[in-house]
This record gives sequence, structure tokens and C-alpha cells, in this order.
Amino acid sequence: MHSISDTVTRKFVDIVDLDNLEIETDTGWHPVSKIFKTIPYQVWSIQTQSGLTLRCADDHIVFDHNLTEIYVKNLIPNVSVIQTNSGPELVTSVVQHPHMENMYDISVDSANHRYFTSGILSHNTTIVNALSYALYGQALSNIRKDNLVNKTNAKHMMVSLDFSVGSQNYRIERGRKPNVLRFYVNDQHQAAQDEAQGDSRETQEAIERVLGMSHDMFQHIVALNTYTPPFLSLKANEQRTIIEQLLGITLLSERADRIKELNRQTKDSIQSEELRIRAVQEANKRIEEQIQSLEKRRVLWIRKQAEDVAALTQGISDLEHIDIAAEIQSHRDLEAYHVRKKSSDDANRWIKQINADDAKLQKQVDQIQKDLGQIASHKCFACGTEIHDNSLDTVKTQREKNLQELALQLLTNDTQRLEHQATLTTIGTLGTAPVVFYDNLEQALNHKNTVDTLRKDLAVRSADTDPYAEQIADMQNQALQVVSYDTLNEFVRVQEHQEFLLKLLTSKDSFVRKKIIDQNLSYLNSRLTHYLDRIGLPHTVKFQNDLTVSIEELGRELDFDNLSRGERNRLILSMSWAFRDVWESLYQPINILFIDEMIDSGLDTQGVENALALLKKMSRERHKSIWLVSHRDELTSRVENILKVVKENGFTSYSTDVEIA
Repeated sequence: MHSISDTVTRKFVDIVDLDNLEIETDTGWHPVSKIFKTIPYQVWSIQTQSGLTLRCADDHIVFDHNLTEIYVKNLIPNVSVIQTNSGPELVTSVVQHPHMENMYDISVDSANHRYFTSGILSHNTTIVNALSYALYGQALSNIRKDNLVNKTNAKHMMVSLDFSVGSQNYRIERGRKPNVLRFYVNDQHQAAQDEAQGDSRETQEAIERVLGMSHDMFQHIVALNTYTPPFLSLKANEQRTIIEQLLGITLLSERADRIKELNRQTKDSIQSEELRIRAVQEANKRIEEQIQSLEKRRVLWIRKQAEDVAALTQGISDLEHIDIAAEIQSHRDLEAYHVRKKSSDDANRWIKQINADDAKLQKQVDQIQKDLGQIASHKCFACGTEIHDNSLDTVKTQREKNLQELALQLLTNDTQRLEHQATLTTIGTLGTAPVVFYDNLEQALNHKNTVDTLRKDLAVRSADTDPYAEQIADMQNQALQVVSYDTLNEFVRVQEHQEFLLKLLTSKDSFVRKKIIDQNLSYLNSRLTHYLDRIGLPHTVKFQNDLTVSIEELGRELDFDNLSRGERNRLILSMSWAFRDVWESLYQPINILFIDEMIDSGLDTQGVENALALLKKMSRERHKSIWLVSHRDELTSRVENILKVVKENGFTSYSTDVEIA
């Protein structure tokens, strides 16, 4: 069974474009892109069990409990059940009124094209998005990807597209729930690293490299439609982006982006090289400090070695000039000298002690003699008092005894003194102590061995290897690194060249950019003038060198919004076709063109005729496959082939009398 939404024909008398407006649907809120005002239709009204009412045309589409489309005129009171925002409800009233009114259709940017009207689920016009989704993974309008999936089974959506560029054949298979993206080149699957993620970014980039155009450009030269904002309605920067891509300036920007990336890498390389050089310099500085420290130690070592060699040489020289026999005799004489000196010193010491002892003894003798004189005068020797008794005799006797002992001691001392004086006489004069080289006789007797030892020590010390020379040489030759600026200078040269290229590619005053604009803009304006003449728009529209667009009519400057709906549509179609001609002249031919409802929107009969004539000529002379989506019944007789869209049980299929390969 054919889907009735694909057989309904609406005759529109006006279209209103909408922004920032959403409508409630059975899958949430979705944007409303347009409202279409129709010619007058006979009024029908329906009412549900809960009291919901709807006034509409006889062929207004609602949905039954299975989400199957049904005309309002085919509803049966108290039998038919339709979908509402509260769920399925019984239709209690269906009334055909005698008068006619203008109706309004709403274009909803959703995959199932359903929306609630007065709480009752209704249908709007289908929008072709399969081609856009297959190529770019997104619809032409702002439909969310998941809303592209058929709502009946809510899964297993798959779009396949075969196309060729030059001698290469390509195939894209893209699906949702599950996410699938497969890309084939000459029947060879192009696997990507992130293929398991479904919508592979890497694969999509490969597809767009083959296509050579952005999704925005695709909407302006391949899939013309009423819900993509016209080029002249875009913001200035958005217009510039598209026109730069069209004229090839985007290629400069793309190359500039690549050079920017290379320039960034070069800057990183310069920074890394500067860090490397700085690290080498710091390492060399530390090594040079170590070398300086070793040099100081080396100087000290060399100086000490020289001093040691000089000392050993002098020692050998001194020893070789010694009369060893005389040296030995001198040691023996010195020994005898020391013996005599010791005897002399001992004798003198004893004499000195004896003389000191004699002095003390003599004092005692003198005192006793004085005491005896007092005693003889009968006086106390202690106090001088006269004493006349026998006690003095006892004292006298004791004193005389002491005097005899002292005399005997003095005589003994005198004898000893004579003995020591005799020793001194025997020793005689000591004279000067003999001078010797060695410290003792044993060393003198070992004189030859000492000389031989010194000669060996001298040979060893002279042959000692400098322990620092090799370390210093190794550090100078191996540890120290040569600081070369060749690599850094080359990076700087490359960076300067890259920055020069960036200025060449990005500067508005660049002769390259001006040359491209001058050449391609002239062709664009000539093709735009051609299509404007053929489609019947008397205005003069021209792209300026600054990529802005001027619109004039009889010398009066106009804005795009000054134009009527029909004039705007003529300009939109002409500009899109001019864009297409420039694209094909610069890049590659495109054999397909979609025009979705563009002929329906605001064009009068002459405008439609002119547009169809241009499309037929394009198809005939340039061998383009042109797909015209329209609600105008009168156009069916003007085209060669008709493709019918059929919906059955919630699914869409296509049928035509022409076999599609």
C-alpha cells in the first residue's frame, strides 16, 4: 500500500520561514522550519473521546493506534482510534462543513515528520536526507541522528551509496542503532583504527577527502532545499567561508593550516634544540670546572714530584761526597767525646754539690764554736744569761762532739773533691764535638745501602706517571661536547620560510590570494549573470573583490531581504547553479543534483518554466542526473521519470517505472 503522505498534493500561496521555534512531536520537541499557506480547502472537523478537536482539510493525515497514516475524511466515528498526546483515543465525531478556508502546513525537521496539532498527532511533508546522511553522517536540517531511525522498530537503519570519482569506484554504508560506517574503494574495505566506534572520524575524513567538499558546500551545489539557509541569509563570516572554499581560497587556508602545524612542530624543534644546546653548555661548564680542579691538583702533583726528585738527587749527591772512613771515625770520636763530657759533667756536678755541702757544714761549725765560747763564759748560748751549774758541761760535751763530727765530714768532702778534681785533670779540655753526617754509627756503617736505596727511590719517583693527565685528556676529548648551531640555524631558516609562506597564504593582500580571487570571481559573476538572465530576474548581482555581494535594480542598491519571495528563489537557484559551475571548473564534475521543493516556493508560472528549462538543458547537455522534489501536480507531465515513495507498516520503499541499476 502506498503511503498517503506521498500522494497528497498541496497548492501553496505563501511560505513563512521560521527560526528558533519548536513544536511538540511524539519523539520530543523539534524545530519548525516553515509554515506553508495553502489555497482554500473544504473544512472538516474531528473530535475525540476526551474532547480534543481539530479543524483541517479532508486529506489531512493523522495516525491510528499502529501509527499508520489515515486521512481525516476516512475516519469512522466511534470506530476509528487515533494517536493523541495522551495516547490512543476513540474518534467520536467527524464532520464535513460546507465552507472553505485557507489551510496551513507545518514543515517539521524530524525524521518521521509527525507533530501534535491541538493534541492530535499529524503528518508533515517528507524531506530527503538519505544522500546527505550517507556522505556526511548528518541530515540537511537539524534533525538529530537518532531521529533518522524508523520509529516502528527503532533500530537497524542502513543507508548505502555507490558513486565514482574519476576511475575510482566508492561505496559507503552508514547506519544507526547499531552505529555502522563502512567505506569501500574499488570493492576494498577501508578499515580504520577506530572502526569499532561506529561513526569513524578517520573514515569520515577519508570520505570527505574523496568528495573534496564540505557539508555546507554540498547543501549549496548538490542538495538544494528550502530548509538550508540561503547563502545570502548567512552571516558575513559564514558567506566568506563558503565562497573561499568555492574559489579555492580554502585550499590556501588548508595548506596554511598544515604549514601552521609544521611551523608549530618547527618551533617545538627549535625549543628542543635550544634546550639541548643549553644542556650541553651547562654540562660542558661543569666538566670544565672539573678539569680546572684536576689541573690544579696536577700542578701540585708535578711540583711535589719535582721537589721529591730534587731532594733525592741532592741526597745522593751529598752522600757521594762523604769520606765514610772519616765519618765512621768521627762517630767513634763523638762517642768518646760524649763519654768524656759525661764524666766531666758528673765531676763538676759532684764538686758543686760538695762545695755546697761544705758551706752548710762550715756554718754549723761556726755556730758550735760560737756556742762553746758562750759556754766558756758561763752564759746561755741561747739567751746570753750567766749560768753557774753543771748543766753547761753536758751541753759543752755535746757541742764538742758535734764539732768533731762536722770536722770529720768536712774532711770526707775534701777527699771527695780532690778525687773529682783529679778526674777533671785527667779529662782535660773537652774541645769541640766532632761533626757527623749520619745520626748514628750504624747508619754510617750502612752508607752504601743508603745510597743504593736513594738511587732506587729517585728512579721510581722520576718514573711516576701523572695521575691527572689522562683524566683531563679524556674529559677534554670525550666528555666535552662540541656545541654546534647548525641544526638550530637550519630550524630557524625553515621557520622563517614557513612564516613567509603563511603570510603568502593568509594575508588579504597576498598576490596569490588576489590572483585566485580575480580569476575565479570573474567566472563566478559571469555564470551568475547567465543564470539570472535565463531564470528571469532583472536585478544585477555581483560578487565584489572583498567577497561581499551587491544587489542592484536600476541603479538602486538592495539587500537580499528587499527581494520578494519569488525574486529570492530565482536568485537562490541562480547562485547555487553558478556555484556549481565554478566548482566543476576548478575541481571535478558532479553528475547529480537534488532540488527539494525549491520550485514550489514562491515561483510564479514563468519562474517555474524558466527554472525547468534550465534544469532540462543542464540534464540534456551536461548529462546531469537531476532529482526534482515537488508538490506541484502539474510538473508530473514535464519530467521524464517519476519516483514514487511508498510507506507500508511504518517503513518506506520506492517504486518507479524506470529500472534503477
